[in-house]
Amino acid sequence: MVRYVVLLSYLEKGIAAVKASPDRSEVFRQAAAKMGATVDLLYWTQGSYDGLLVLSAPDDTTAGAVILNLAQGGNVRTTTMRAYDAGEFRDIVARMG
Repeated sequence: MVRYVVLLSYLEKGIAAVKASPDRSEVFRQAAAKMGATVDLLYWTQGSYDGLLVLSAPDDTTAGAVILNLAQGGNVRTTTMRAYDAGEFRDIVARMG
């Protein structure tokens, strides 16, 4: 599985209905699962971003569809980063010249 860290920022619609955010997160988890992905972690945060999630998906296409589906709801803006574990990163640096 490929992992992604997704930073979330509330949009106007999302902050107006912030009390429903925990319920929306469960709907998102279920939708991601139906698409073949897993929400490994989901946190609400303080600071520059309002939330953070770690998503595992079988490929970039699935992850992209899950994240676009989330954004299409109009509640959050996303910033997505590919995440590597130690073994994956060792493979990357082993290929360096």
